[in-house]
Amino acid sequence: MKIKNLIFVSLLIFSGNVFSAHSKNLKSNFVTGEILVKYKATMSSFDQSVAIEREGGVRIGKQMKKGWNRVKLKKTLNIKEAIEEFKQDPDVLHAQPNYIYHALLAPNDPRYGQLWGLKNTGQTIISAGGPDTPRPTNNPGVSGKDMNLEYAWNTITDCSSVIVAVIDTGINYNQGDLVNNMWDGGASYPNHGYDFVNNDNDPMDSNGHGTHVAGTIGAVGNNGTGSTGVCWKVKLMAIRVLDTTGSGTSADIIDGINFAVDNGAKVINMSLGGSEFGQFESDAMTYALNHNVLVVAAAGNDGTNNDDGSTLIYPCDYAQNNIVCVAALAQDYSLASFSNYGITHVDVGAPGVNIVSTWPGTHSSVTDTLKAGWSFSSTAASGWGYKDLNFGSPVSCLVNPTNYNYSTAKYLNNMDARAWKSFNPSSVDVATLNFYLMTDVDAGDSISIYSKSGTTDPMASGTKLDTFSGTTYGYREPFEYEITSLLGSPFSIGFNLVTDSSGVDLGVNVSNFSIDTLAYNTTSYNVISGTSMAAPHVAGLAAMIYAYNPSYTYSDVANSIKRGGVATASLAGKTSTGKAVSAIGSLNYINTPTGVAAVKVP
Repeated sequence: MKIKNLIFVSLLIFSGNVFSAHSKNLKSNFVTGEILVKYKATMSSFDQSVAIEREGGVRIGKQMKKGWNRVKLKKTLNIKEAIEEFKQDPDVLHAQPNYIYHALLAPNDPRYGQLWGLKNTGQTIISAGGPDTPRPTNNPGVSGKDMNLEYAWNTITDCSSVIVAVIDTGINYNQGDLVNNMWDGGASYPNHGYDFVNNDNDPMDSNGHGTHVAGTIGAVGNNGTGSTGVCWKVKLMAIRVLDTTGSGTSADIIDGINFAVDNGAKVINMSLGGSEFGQFESDAMTYALNHNVLVVAAAGNDGTNNDDGSTLIYPCDYAQNNIVCVAALAQDYSLASFSNYGITHVDVGAPGVNIVSTWPGTHSSVTDTLKAGWSFSSTAASGWGYKDLNFGSPVSCLVNPTNYNYSTAKYLNNMDARAWKSFNPSSVDVATLNFYLMTDVDAGDSISIYSKSGTTDPMASGTKLDTFSGTTYGYREPFEYEITSLLGSPFSIGFNLVTDSSGVDLGVNVSNFSIDTLAYNTTSYNVISGTSMAAPHVAGLAAMIYAYNPSYTYSDVANSIKRGGVATASLAGKTSTGKAVSAIGSLNYINTPTGVAAVKVP
C-alpha cells in the first residue's frame, strides 16, 4: 500500500514578530543566516568554537565580550532550526537571531515634538497659537505612552490609496498642511467634498473642529511644515454636516454618510454624537457596512457609561460591527476624566487630551462690558438696565427688571422692552454671537434675540434669531448663533422682553456677551481635547491598515485595530478590548486563518 503524504498549512509566530507573516513584506528585522549564541562561563573559547562547528555553524570574527558568539550558519539550516538545535546543548545559555535595528522614521515637521499621541517623550504640551489652551492635568505625561507610530512609519507612511471621509464641520481645504492631501472630487466637487448644511459643494470649515480632526488623520508628514498626521499621505474628503456652532441634523448626517460611501471612502470619521437612536442613521451605517466601509466614532465627552441605557451616544452605540468606538486617553494613558466608556459599546482608547492639529484660521472676540452703550426703550416704566450680579464672583449683566435679583424682584405686565447695540468687526470671515442667559419668564411672556444690518433697533424689521419662555431653573445657559451674513458693515444685536397682562416673573439677565470671529488663513494650529480628538487617531490608523492590506475587509481592519492594541490598565473593564491602539501592533496583527484544511496528495 502506498503511503500518502499530508500537506497542511501552519502559521508560526515567534516573540518579537520575527517570523510573523503579513500580506505585504515588512523590512527584514534579522540578519539572514546568522544567530548569536552564548555559552556557560565554564566553556573555553576554543571549546565554544568546536561546539559551534558541531552544530553546523562557524564563528564570525572574534568572540564577543561576555561570551557572546556571532555565528554564520550552514546553508542547510534556517534561523528557527539553528536556534532550536543550539538550545538543545546544555552548555548554551541563550541563542537568538542577529536582529537588525533601524533608525526610527520620524517626520521633520516642526510641531511633531508636540504630538505626544504619536510619540510621547514626556513633553509638556503648550499653546499652539490658537484660541484654546492645554489642560494642565497629566501634562507632561509619561514617556512611551503613545501609538508606536515611528515603528509603523518604518513600514508605511503613504495611505494615499485610501479615502477618509471627515463627516464634521467641514475642512479648511486650503490649510497648508492639508491642501496636498485633499480628495480630488473632480469637476463635480472641486472643493474636495460637499456641504450638506448649505447644500452646496463648498465644505469650508467655519468652526475649526473638522479641520482639527482632518489634521490628526492626515496632515502632510515630513514636509518641514506644521504638524503631521497618522498618515503622511492620504485622501481627505470634506463632508460638512455640522454648522458654525457645531450642530447638525439627522438628514444632513445621513446624506453625508451616503455621499462618503458612494464616492469611494473606505474610512468614515464621525467625531460627533447624539443621544437618540435613529433608524435612518442606523440604516446608513448598514449601507456603509455593506460597502466595506469602516466607521470610527467618538465615545462622547460626558464621563458616563455608554452601556447604561439612559446615557447612550450615537453613532458609537449603534450595533453594526463596522463601527469602532473610541475613548480618550490623557498623556499618561489614564482614561480622560471627560471620556465616556462602556465595555460593550466602546472598543479602544486613543490619545484625546491636549491634541495639537491644524486649524482654519485666527480667532478674535469683540466683548462687551454690559455696562454702557446699549439703547433702551420700553412701553412700561420698568425696562432694561445694567447690574453686577454675584455668580461666585461679580459678573456684569444686562438685566430686566433694572432691580433684578433672581429671587423677589419682578418685571412688569404689558411691556415691549427693548435693548440693542451696534457692532462692526472688520477683516474677518465668520462671526458668531455668544452670550449666557438666565430666564424666568411667565407663560405668555417671552424673551427674543434679534439681529439686523445697520445701527438701529433690530426689533424693527430685523431677524429673530430665537425666542424663549419659561425658566432656566437658576442656571446661566450658553447660547451661540451664526451672524456671518451681517459682516461687512455695522449691525445691531437686540434683546426683546415682551409681557402680557396675566402674570409676571423674575425676568432675565444677559452675561458674557461677545461677537466671536474667525479670519481664514493657511497656517493656524490649535490644541484641544475630547473623544473627537481620539477618534481621528484611529481613523488614520484604519487608513494605514487598509493601505497596507488592500484586500482587507472592514472586519479585518476592525480586528487589527482592536486586537493589535496594547493592554492598558485604565481601559480594563471600561472598553470591550481593554486596549489602547498601537500602530505597529495593528500592522503586525495576523488574522486567524479560516478555511484551512488538510489536503491529501499522492
